[in-house]
Amino acid sequence: MDKFVVHTGIVVPLDRENVDTDAIMPKQFLKSIKRSGFGPNLFDEWRYLDHGEPGQDNSRRPLNPEFMLNQPRYQGGSILLARKNFGCGSSREHAPWALQQYGFRALIAPSFADIFNNNCFKNGVLPIALTEQQVDHLFNETYAFNGYQLTIDLEAQVVRTPDGRDYPFEVDGFRKYCLLNGLDEIGLTLRHAEKIRAFEAERLTKQPWLGHRIVG
Repeated sequence: MDKFVVHTGIVVPLDRENVDTDAIMPKQFLKSIKRSGFGPNLFDEWRYLDHGEPGQDNSRRPLNPEFMLNQPRYQGGSILLARKNFGCGSSREHAPWALQQYGFRALIAPSFADIFNNNCFKNGVLPIALTEQQVDHLFNETYAFNGYQLTIDLEAQVVRTPDGRDYPFEVDGFRKYCLLNGLDEIGLTLRHAEKIRAFEAERLTKQPWLGHRIVG
């Protein structure tokens, strides 16, 4: 998982409340047993004018010109700005996978669904809850200025605007530690790899039969 320390990026506005995980990653794409390749189908039903299915050549599909991901001014965006209760609905982890694989490093909204919020942290995406007034201001600024960017300083826990305004945000200490160090659950375990190997070696010394394979 990539470290998140300080990130500056273009803001992409999604001016909708109660965006659920089926809108973020429609159910037909959950058939894949891989954990990659979901970025091109992020917000598929809003992003394209036809019905999407796994394995399609997305480069040949008709784009919805009104949807923000298809507008030139938001290309390369890495901070998604949304309204309250973002990520509600089913608990599919494919939703943060798709957001991360599209290129989003952070999400800003007044509130997030709990399970979605947890899944974001597990996959290196930082969900930031600001007040509705602050989010309104950021929407206005994003619409007013082409290429509008924000800087997110996780260590200081602030969202910094181009005019020097700081919006502080709360983040759990353990989750902050994991993001700052680029550690997912596997990475946290691998910090103790030497101890694990030593334990396995000692166990086999004391109980050698555990290393035998059963053939039959």
